[in-house]
Amino acid sequence: MIFGRVRGTAVCTVKYPDLEGMKLLLVEPLDRHLNPAGPFQVAVDVVQAGPGDLCMMVRSREAALAMEIHKFVPVDLALVGIIDELTVHPDGNFDYTLKKGNQRYT
Repeated sequence: MIFGRVRGTAVCTVKYPDLEGMKLLLVEPLDRHLNPAGPFQVAVDVVQAGPGDLCMMVRSREAALAMEIHKFVPVDLALVGIIDELTVHPDGNFDYTLKKGNQRYT
């Protein structure tokens, strides 16, 4: 699981056919203290996130499994949750609260 903040929208003129209609967002990866943790990346949005939203992301095969219809797509990063509240404890552990929505894997 990776934290990230949505910074914008990515637009492409040609997509893999099974990705037609999927929204691509530009996200900034964050560490557990919400500091930038790398360069911006493009992620497929499956939770209807918007600019400025703090999100939870998954990589690799889990990102492709997050797609609602097609499971065999060339996706390497997907937004799978919008975080409403994040609490970081002194020992480094954290708790988070997700917005209500389509959360099939909870």
